[in-house]
Amino acid sequence: MNQLTQQVRRFLPRRRQRTATHCDSAVDWRLTLKRRVVVATGLLAIWAFGIQAKLVYLQVFDRPELEARAKAQQQSTLAVAATRGDILDRHGHVLATSADADSVFAVPSEIPDKANAVDQLCRALADCTTAARQALVERFSTRKSFAWVSRRVSPEQASRVAALDLNYVAFRKESLRHYPNKELAAHLLGWVGIDNDGLGGIEFAFNKTIRGKDGQVVIQTDAKRKVFGRLEQSPTPGSTLELTIDELLQHVAERELHAGVVENRAASGTAIIIDPHTGEILAMANEPTFNPNAVRDSGEGDRRNRAVQDVYEPGSTFKIVTASAAIEEKVMSVDALIDTSPGVIRLAGNRVVDEYRGHNYGVLSFTDVIVKSSNVGAIKIGFKVGADRMSDYVRRFGFGQAASPDFPGESSGIVWSADTLTDGALASMSMGYQISVTPLQMLAAVASVANGGAFIEPRVVRAVYRDGRRIAVQPKVVRRAITADTAATLTTIMEGVVTDGTGKAAQVPGFTVAGKTGTASKVINGHYSASDNNVSFVGFLPSRKPVVAIIVMIDSPHGNGNTGGVVSAPIFRRIAEATLRHLGIAPTLNQASQVLVARAGAGGPRIPRATADAPPAVSLVRDTPAGTLPDLRGMSARDATRTLVKLGLAAPRMDGDGLVVSQSPAPGTPLAAGSVCELILARAPSRPSTSAAQP
Repeated sequence: MNQLTQQVRRFLPRRRQRTATHCDSAVDWRLTLKRRVVVATGLLAIWAFGIQAKLVYLQVFDRPELEARAKAQQQSTLAVAATRGDILDRHGHVLATSADADSVFAVPSEIPDKANAVDQLCRALADCTTAARQALVERFSTRKSFAWVSRRVSPEQASRVAALDLNYVAFRKESLRHYPNKELAAHLLGWVGIDNDGLGGIEFAFNKTIRGKDGQVVIQTDAKRKVFGRLEQSPTPGSTLELTIDELLQHVAERELHAGVVENRAASGTAIIIDPHTGEILAMANEPTFNPNAVRDSGEGDRRNRAVQDVYEPGSTFKIVTASAAIEEKVMSVDALIDTSPGVIRLAGNRVVDEYRGHNYGVLSFTDVIVKSSNVGAIKIGFKVGADRMSDYVRRFGFGQAASPDFPGESSGIVWSADTLTDGALASMSMGYQISVTPLQMLAAVASVANGGAFIEPRVVRAVYRDGRRIAVQPKVVRRAITADTAATLTTIMEGVVTDGTGKAAQVPGFTVAGKTGTASKVINGHYSASDNNVSFVGFLPSRKPVVAIIVMIDSPHGNGNTGGVVSAPIFRRIAEATLRHLGIAPTLNQASQVLVARAGAGGPRIPRATADAPPAVSLVRDTPAGTLPDLRGMSARDATRTLVKLGLAAPRMDGDGLVVSQSPAPGTPLAAGSVCELILARAPSRPSTSAAQP
């Protein structure tokens, strides 16, 4: 028993020792596990924090970029071009309009065989060049949901493409610009590019007004590039422009200019018709021309609006400015005598200026210097005017600055400032050299003389139609160039140019014409050419009550002549004749016979009254025996004076104003040299209106 007890006692300490050791191990394991849990939890917390931070960054800071990328992948936005407004002439005739045309597009992401697709489409379109085919291959090589195949195709091309029945090809309507009169007013109208923007002329200058506001088409696709949504915003059509152009007069100007350029074997030409009282351009023609419907078939020179872009030395037409300055500043009277002998003038630096073709006009009056277009006489007048005053009048008449805001590409020309105007430059400018002008500038200056001295801004836009309203463009008087008296005096001188001077070929039967010829050698390679000239004629009619002013400028004629009087004046005459017929202007010479009726009451003078249906007279004078005084009754003072002067008689003495109602000696009296006729004039009473009374 004691031995057993002792063995138990020996066993118990060892067990306690083993139990203690086991407990220590358990404590170590729990600590390790706890540490691992803490570490794992920390890592998980850091991982969660990182994810949250990334999400915050993506959703807050990087959101705009991600939205843009998603939108680009899921949405395609296409612009829908607005329909351009029409362009009309002054009578409402359409000069430019828009029509719908089919454009072909494809979905590259759905094309199974891209090479075969390109071959099929090119065969159907039948106009694929090598460059166009390569461009189509590049467009189809992307994964985009939209690519143009060909825009604004013909109906025949559209039919052939539709017959292919390709499920990845579709059509879209686009606006196609159309010019129904083809070449008519092409330089003035301009043309439109593939993206519906104006690229020249009025189409470019007023693009914002005509173009309208584009719409949008938003195409939504899924991850597989399948279309599942479409949103459209309709475009806003553009405004319609009404031009000052008269379609028929534009046709006349182009027809006669073309005939003149061909007849004279010239390089190019320009003709412009303007209303001198409003500045409205009735026609603007250039030769050569082009068809804006097929603008790619034309060259840059064909598309150039020479009326406002080309500058030239005007030659003797500029003597109008020299004469205006002298008359306005009263430095010389119109009767002053100027010695132009011996037909040459020597300037500083041994420079010699001579008359055209070696003429020696001798002593000329101020008027005849302009009528005969004497270079020497013009230089002497210019020296009297002086550099400062000459520069002032050059600016007054609009030279050296753009004439009209309707032509953004217009050249301002080249003029000398007063402080750089040497004697040699002043001499050259006085006769129309060493100054560059555009045809429109030259015509605007002469129109100032025609309307009584006011410089009116030329314009080609007459009205704008916007939101159902017609907004008219009002004439703009820029400044007074010369007084009405100076304009009247200059008109008389310019009439002499046409009746007795270098512009006889510009005479229009039945009308008085005031004008001036111009001939200037062209500068080629820095030297004046001996064979190439710029020749022109500018004038207005009827001279005493002008309705139109016209300029014709021809570049390098090589036909029957090379001067303004021989080449440009006949073209001017043909344009003027057709213009006056179209406008219904009654002749101012050789007017219809007039019926004399007695004034109510006794003893009053007989007042002439024209019958509405009287046939036109074929002679300026009444039928009277040869060698006797004609019947002048019923004529204007001007016509009566012209008749007497042509018969070799002195100018008559006149009393009153209006039409001749009495003459002494009586009609039929034998003509006697040196006799003076006395004329009594009176005005006809206004005719009462025959129109129906307004309710």
